[in-house]
Amino acid sequence: MSLKTRIDRIPRRKIPGSSIIYIPSGKYLKTATFGFSGVLADVIYIWAIQYYANTAIEDRYTHLTHVFSIISELDPAYVDPYVVGALIAVEDTRDIGLALKILDMGLAKNPGQWIFPLEAGHYAQLYLKDYALAKEYYKKTMGIPGAPPIARRLYAASAFKSNDLTTAWETWFEVFRTADDPQIRQIASNHLYEVKAALDAGLVRDAVTRFREKAGRNPAVLEELVRAGLLDRLPKDYDDGDYLYDPATGRIKTRVVPWKR
Repeated sequence: MSLKTRIDRIPRRKIPGSSIIYIPSGKYLKTATFGFSGVLADVIYIWAIQYYANTAIEDRYTHLTHVFSIISELDPAYVDPYVVGALIAVEDTRDIGLALKILDMGLAKNPGQWIFPLEAGHYAQLYLKDYALAKEYYKKTMGIPGAPPIARRLYAASAFKSNDLTTAWETWFEVFRTADDPQIRQIASNHLYEVKAALDAGLVRDAVTRFREKAGRNPAVLEELVRAGLLDRLPKDYDDGDYLYDPATGRIKTRVVPWKR
């Protein structure tokens, strides 16, 4: 019996996903395609969609970055693979960090494509609840020509949720000032109401704390803060209305819900 015959009889286990690492780098493939790298990028992209949809390959996500980096090197301006690769990372593996890495790679190679930071901001806000990070991504989106107007509103909303109230106020005011759509102006107005209430609540809370340190109690009414010289005047809500004050907690709240004004 020949050596080849004996080797052929040795049982082999198929290694479903690991062999993917042997796909050459995009830089090597680009050289080997003789000017047809865009076509090969299309082929690998279509193959990747089928590959990652195959649930029989249990470890198919192990080298997700490798596959989509190959496509990006073959055709850096090919937008869809970055977006879809990030979507696979989010929906199938719940690896938000990997999704952001793929989108960052897309933006680095295509700085004029606002879709990448917009999608990244969405993932940071929705899944990570990292509103400061989302705000930075939306800020990048706003700086790219052609970005949709909603990017500014998302930036303002994430600024509010990350407690950057000054930025939230300034941005929502700009949205309100420049909006042609009455509905958008109403949305901005509602947010301005909310942001001003948060700013005023912080101002009153600090004054109440200082009053309590001196008097050993919370003020019975807000006017005591003015008489004690802790506030120049009582704050009013965005509609010039009075806030409701709870002396037990020392906190204020608005009389109405912003969205039902």
